[in-house]
Amino acid sequence: MAEIVRMPKMSDTMTEGVVAKWHKKVGDTVKSGELMAEIETDKATMDYESFNTGTVLYLGVPEGQAVKVDDILAVVGKAGEDYAALLKGGAAPAAASAPSVAAATVSAAPAIDTTGIKADIVLMPKMSDTMTEGVIAAWHKKVGDSVKSGELMAEVETDKATMEYESYNTGTVLYLGAKEKEPVTVNGVLAIVGDKNADWQTLLKAHLAKGSGGVATPAPAAAVVSAQAAAPAPVAAPEISNGRVKASPLARKMAKDLGFDITKIAGSGENGRITKHDIENYKPSAAAAPAPSPAKSSAPVVLPSVVGKESFEEVAVSQMRKAIARRLSESMYTAPHFYLTMEINMDKAIEARKSINEISPVKVSFNDLVIKAVAGALRQNPDVNVSWLGDKIRKNHHIHIGVAVAIKDGLVVPVVRFADNKSLSHVAAEVKDLAQKAQDKKLQPSDWEGSTFTISNLGMFGIEDFTAIINSPDACILAVGGIKETAVVKNGQLVPGSVMKVTLSCDHRAVDGAVGAAFLKTFKSLLEEPVRLLI
Repeated sequence: MAEIVRMPKMSDTMTEGVVAKWHKKVGDTVKSGELMAEIETDKATMDYESFNTGTVLYLGVPEGQAVKVDDILAVVGKAGEDYAALLKGGAAPAAASAPSVAAATVSAAPAIDTTGIKADIVLMPKMSDTMTEGVIAAWHKKVGDSVKSGELMAEVETDKATMEYESYNTGTVLYLGAKEKEPVTVNGVLAIVGDKNADWQTLLKAHLAKGSGGVATPAPAAAVVSAQAAAPAPVAAPEISNGRVKASPLARKMAKDLGFDITKIAGSGENGRITKHDIENYKPSAAAAPAPSPAKSSAPVVLPSVVGKESFEEVAVSQMRKAIARRLSESMYTAPHFYLTMEINMDKAIEARKSINEISPVKVSFNDLVIKAVAGALRQNPDVNVSWLGDKIRKNHHIHIGVAVAIKDGLVVPVVRFADNKSLSHVAAEVKDLAQKAQDKKLQPSDWEGSTFTISNLGMFGIEDFTAIINSPDACILAVGGIKETAVVKNGQLVPGSVMKVTLSCDHRAVDGAVGAAFLKTFKSLLEEPVRLLI
């Protein structure tokens, strides 16, 4: 008897999975425990092994499309078995609105018949946990080009980074859903790929009629084609589209590090794309000799009549900046913040750091001491290590500390996991690695997800104290100021000392004032007696 295979929940935060690759097609036999598909979740791409034995009768979506948790992934049964009634009662997901890899004749009858159209709709994938739309930074294929599975098709700017999108389909590019620099919502139409003469207009019309396209008004085919039809670039120069040189991310970084002008480098890759080898083989011409300095004039100085001109430029908001604005606005205006500030004597911490760095394999910073002290204070004050989930509070038994890192386009928060179980040198090495990956835009979702507490440190910029906005769903964030030499009272005497101010921002829905104060008291004691951090 035929059975419905539903999308499993492969992580605690997963709501849907994208079928990255099918290892079985309709008509194939499958055994229990045999690899059936690769599923991209919000955490990683994972193998899905079948729990059923039989013949694959139906596949719910083509590769590259999403299926919600518990919606239909496939149907497995006996060869030739009628499963139409099973689908009608199985609540097939809306994401399967594009023509299925399986025979579409037995699914719910669409308003527009797309049977026999040999083409697939490519939807904008969700490339980060907070992504709602992606901006097309560059197309590497235009209408009429052939594309293979695994071949680079576009560069998409998300709220985290600019990422390369590799095609899951093989065929001819029939339609592009947006021009370069234009946004496409998650699960919106990115492109259509299929046979050269496929009726993609009918396919797109049927898709949009079912309300799953995510695009308000599709661009006319003629407009899209004309937008992609650029004059071919000379062989001796890199191809430029909308002011953007086509180059791999590695080539861009190498050119920047070596001080090369990438616009003067000829690309040997597809469509003039600049590759790593082009950078390695490039030999910049000798710099022009400086022009001789003009002779000094003895004429009197005459001030110009106009000494200034008003000007400005408007810069489009990046996906990362949009996400920062949205998340911090939501946090600030939904979470009732209150603030607790404390001053900490750092004299012993300064001495301890100096001694530690004499034997540590990696240089330990004051920020690393703060992370370790926060982890110890959270272990002793678990009511601060919580997350607000609306109708319930999650009490986290593990300690994952997010460390805010400023980068060119905004702010990211990589996570030091199980910080309480790691040595100071381990924490120092890990933070340096995460910070470098953040600067290089190489952080993966597993690097920034799952924090239970966040630290924001502006002390290195000379900021004495400030307040930070909570990184929800965390209940608290610690704002750390710089260490300042000042006069302090010790044993009734005014003596020089080094102090640091910290401010704890708390979500009053989850953490009360006394709880936050107790945490800060423990945190202060650990930094003022840093030997306790080593126990």
